[in-house]
Amino acid sequence: MDTIQARKISLKAPAIPLAQPAAGSPAAFQVRNLSVSFGSHTVLKDVTLDIRSRAVTAIIGPSGCGKSTFLRSLNRMHELVPDARMTGDIQLFGENIYARSLDPVFVRRRVGMVFQKSNPFPTMSIRDNVLVGLRLNGIRDKLTLNERLENSLKMGALWEEVKDRLHAPAVSLSGGQQQRLCIARALAVEPEVLLMDEPASALDPIATAKIEELIQELKQKYTIVIVTHNMQQAARVSDQTAFFYLGQLIEFDTTLKIFTNPSLKQTEEYVTGRFG
Repeated sequence: MDTIQARKISLKAPAIPLAQPAAGSPAAFQVRNLSVSFGSHTVLKDVTLDIRSRAVTAIIGPSGCGKSTFLRSLNRMHELVPDARMTGDIQLFGENIYARSLDPVFVRRRVGMVFQKSNPFPTMSIRDNVLVGLRLNGIRDKLTLNERLENSLKMGALWEEVKDRLHAPAVSLSGGQQQRLCIARALAVEPEVLLMDEPASALDPIATAKIEELIQELKQKYTIVIVTHNMQQAARVSDQTAFFYLGQLIEFDTTLKIFTNPSLKQTEEYVTGRFG
């Protein structure tokens, strides 16, 4: 009985529904030989993989393995850290996002980010939180702003809960609602990709379920890359899974294969809870 199936049942992966791969999706990101260092410390080493368009890719691995750094390299947010250095190549729909002629701010408009801890602007209303990115980009037309506000809150599964109190402070919302507000804020500028760094780790199970349902809905239109420590969450929401360890990409495949028949023993030991 010492098989991967038996170990999965007895350890960390009970019978949970696995997300199915998005067959035929083209690559949104093509990452080639990516290495990232901060000062003398190398965090990522020679990572190569393709991330499918309009699918959910989960990044898993123990703390300190480079998951969040990899996520932030996809929209150049790691460059905000002093002494950051990157080598390799990242193409977004065929365009080099590290081209010298390309403004990082433009990259971050195309590739939105949702953080582990919800971060609504505390002095702003719900409405102003959603629209802040549009206003910073010079959009002033009231009709356009109102349409984007409603559409973004609907995509964030929040409209029905807040439509009658849009001028209330954003911090008056619950933790789960604040996280969905941050998702709506990211969607308001109409990105092509949504990055999520542990978006449900600080939420209760009900709020977590709403975020996971929202991810499944959003992938019909957006490419989503999510970092998570929760193996069951990765299995539920993602189409592809990448396992990182000590800054290296150990294995990358469909989520179904990673969780039921991984190619490497190290991957098997991680997803079944033997370390991490």
